[in-house]
Amino acid sequence: MNKKLFVLLIALMSLSLLGIVFVQGYWISNAYRTKADQFTINAKQVLLAVSKEIKLREVEAYYQLYIPYVDSIEVPNSATFTELAYRIQNKQTNETYIFTDGILEQDYKLSAGFFDSDADTIQFRKLTNRKTKTKVSEGLDGTTLTETRVESFSRLKDYEQNQFESFVSNITALTPIYKRVSVSEITSLINKELKERGLKSKFDFAVYSNNLETKVRSKRFKYDDKSTYVVPLFSGEKKSGYELYVNFSEKEKLVLNSILGMALLSLVFTAVIILAYSSAISQIYKQRQISQIKTDFINNMTHEFKTPIATINLALDSLKNPKVKDNREFLERYLGMIRDENKRMHAQVENVLRISKLEKNELDLPKERVSLQEVVEDAISHVSLIVEDRGGYIKTHYGALKSTVLANESHLTNVIVNLLDNAVKYSEDEPKIDIYSENGKNSVILKIRDQGMGMSKPVQKKIFEKFYREHTGDIHNVKGHGLGLAYVKRILDDHDAEIYVESEKGKGSTFIIKLHLIS
Repeated sequence: MNKKLFVLLIALMSLSLLGIVFVQGYWISNAYRTKADQFTINAKQVLLAVSKEIKLREVEAYYQLYIPYVDSIEVPNSATFTELAYRIQNKQTNETYIFTDGILEQDYKLSAGFFDSDADTIQFRKLTNRKTKTKVSEGLDGTTLTETRVESFSRLKDYEQNQFESFVSNITALTPIYKRVSVSEITSLINKELKERGLKSKFDFAVYSNNLETKVRSKRFKYDDKSTYVVPLFSGEKKSGYELYVNFSEKEKLVLNSILGMALLSLVFTAVIILAYSSAISQIYKQRQISQIKTDFINNMTHEFKTPIATINLALDSLKNPKVKDNREFLERYLGMIRDENKRMHAQVENVLRISKLEKNELDLPKERVSLQEVVEDAISHVSLIVEDRGGYIKTHYGALKSTVLANESHLTNVIVNLLDNAVKYSEDEPKIDIYSENGKNSVILKIRDQGMGMSKPVQKKIFEKFYREHTGDIHNVKGHGLGLAYVKRILDDHDAEIYVESEKGKGSTFIIKLHLIS
C-alpha cells in the first residue's frame, strides 16, 4: 500500500474514533444534565406541594374556629338549592328507584372583629350535600307506595377560598414562625412528597424570613448553590417574606446513579473499540515493518549469496587452468576457498531453516542432563580458530559450583556459538571475550562479555526480534540478517530460561543467560 494512502487511512480512522468518543462523551454529559433538570423539577414540585400543604393546614385550623359562629347565624343573606335526580326501573319486580343528589348553598357575612383583624366582614358560603333514595312500588290493592330514605348528609367546604385565605394571612402575618410551623411537620411533609414521586434522597432545610435564617431549621442544613432549592412559604404575605430552603445533599449521587449503568456500558464498549483499533493499528504497523524487513532481508541475502557464489566460480575457473592443476599449493588454496564459501552459504541457509521450524513449532527439543560448563567449552571450540586468526582471546572464569541443567545439548551449544560469533563480529579490533559463571538461587548464570562496539538502549530492546539489525545507513560493516539472536531467544524460551543484555555504546556488551539447575 502507498505510504501516503496508508497515513491518510490511519488519520481518517483516528478522526472517526475521536468522533465516536466525543459523541459518547456528549451523550453522557447531556444525559446527566437532563437527569439533573428532571431532579430539579421534581424537587421544586415537592417544595411547592409542601408549601401548599402548610398553608392549607393553617387556613383549615382557623376555619375550624370559624364554623361555630357561622352556624349561629339563623338567616343567611341568600340561599340556593341545586338538585340532580335520576330514575331506575326494575321491570321484573315492578319497582322504581329515584335517586337525588342535592347541594344547598347559603351565603353569609360575619364580622371579622372576633379575630382582631382589620377586615370589617368575611364573606362565607355554607355548602350542604344531601343524597336520597326513594322506592316506588304498587301495593296489593293497586295503591302506590313510596319510601324515601336519606343516604348521606354532609358539610362541604364553607368559605370563599381567596377572601378567607387573605383574611387568615392578615391575622398570622405577625405570628412568630416557630408557632406557625414545626421542624417535624416540614420533615414529615417532605418525606411524604418524596415517597409519592419515588425519590430517595437525604435532605436538610431551613426557613428564612427576608433572607434571615429563623429557628425553624434542621441541624445539618448548609446552603449549596447546586443542590439547594427555594420556594415561598405562606405566599401572599407581604410583611413576613418567609421562604423554605431545602438542600438535597445526595442530588449528584442520585443523578449519577440514574445514568451509571448506561454510561458504564457506553464507556466499556468505547474502550473495547479503542483497544481493538489500537491493536489493529499496531498489527498493521508491525506487518509493514516485517514486510520492509523481509524485503531488506532478501536483498541482503542475495548480496550475501552473490559474493560466495562469485568466489566459488572464480576458484573453479582457476582450477581449470593447467598451471594451477600442477601446483598443489594453489590447488589446496582454491579448494579451501570453495569449502569455506560453501560452509558460509550453508550456515546462512541453516539459520533460515531453524527460524522457519521454530515458527511452525516443528523443532523437537528433547532434553537431558548436561553440564553447562561442558557446553560452553564445546561452543568455544567452534569459534576459537576465528578468534585466534584475528589475534583475540576467549577467557573463562567459572565461579559456579553447580552447572548441571536440563537442556538440549545441540541447540544450547548453538546458542552459545551464536553469542560468541556476535561478540567476534561486533569487535572492531581483535576480539576480547570473557565468559563468567556463577550460581544464584536454584539457577546458574552465564555471562558473555566482549569489548566491541556496544549498543544503545533503544537497540537493546529490539535485538531479539527476528530480522532486526541496528540501522547504520547505507554502510554495512557487519554482515548478517538479524536471525541469530532471534534463534537464541526462541531456544532459551523453550528451556524456560532468561536472557538479557547490558551494553553501552563504544564499551562492549554483556549477554546474561539464567538457567534452572537440576539436582
